[in-house]
Amino acid sequence: MGKDLAEQFPAAREVFEAVDEALRVKLSTVMWEGPERDLTLTHNAQPAILAHSLAVYAVVRDAVQPVLGAGHSLGEYSAYVAAGALEPTDAARLVRRRGALMLEAGERRPGAMAAVIGMDGEEVAKICAGESGDGRVAVAANFNAPDQTVISGDPEAVDRAGRHLKKLGAKRVLPLKVSGAFHSPLMEPAKVGLKAELEKVQLRDPAFPVIANATAEPVTDAMTARELLGEQVTSPVRWVASMKWAASGADGATFIEIGPGAVLTGLLKRIVPEATSITIGTVEQVAQFMEGSG
Repeated sequence: MGKDLAEQFPAAREVFEAVDEALRVKLSTVMWEGPERDLTLTHNAQPAILAHSLAVYAVVRDAVQPVLGAGHSLGEYSAYVAAGALEPTDAARLVRRRGALMLEAGERRPGAMAAVIGMDGEEVAKICAGESGDGRVAVAANFNAPDQTVISGDPEAVDRAGRHLKKLGAKRVLPLKVSGAFHSPLMEPAKVGLKAELEKVQLRDPAFPVIANATAEPVTDAMTARELLGEQVTSPVRWVASMKWAASGADGATFIEIGPGAVLTGLLKRIVPEATSITIGTVEQVAQFMEGSG
């Protein structure tokens, strides 16, 4: 996970070293050597994804001209770093703390999440609201694509909502292996803790707008960024609306997915089929991009 970048590009290696130093732990060793069970722990996985994304961006920074940024959940922090609003080391400490707070909230009140395939997101949200009650809640947590929504909440309510959605025609309802009910009211303790951490960090106005997950609208000032990064933990990720806004707000621009994998590129094709997109996460992809932009 990013080892090829560190070996090939000094700028990438410097990012991994800076993150290790900021966290006072050799996260890069966990990323490159494992064990996988340690890497997948929330407090390691979140800064690892951030570090990988920032390492790639450090290499290609001079070859891109961003006009708008966005990131899915954790990725919103990477977007603010790219926009110059947040220092990479501050972002690393924040997301590690964010992961720990989310894990603690999940241990305090165990939750569940499930991916709903083949149904409109707004309909999913209505069913979740109807199946919430008796102190148990289910919500639409991630509006990932027009036909893919992740639901989150108390296990009983998520299970009720899932069974109801299947009866209404959902193609599949897939339980997710998670340590908590992310982007749901069950994360309220994590939100409180994260907001306190955000107050300790310097945030600047972003050099270009960053679309907030919680509102699907562009953020242009540090105060709003700080508030919405805190709210994000208990708010749904409005990715469909975010990508539609980006496509209309930056007409004709190329979407560049930076970091591990190509999940967001796949979602984009389902949200805005006509959009042009590039994925950059490996040495080979970096080389192709740099050659094409040269």
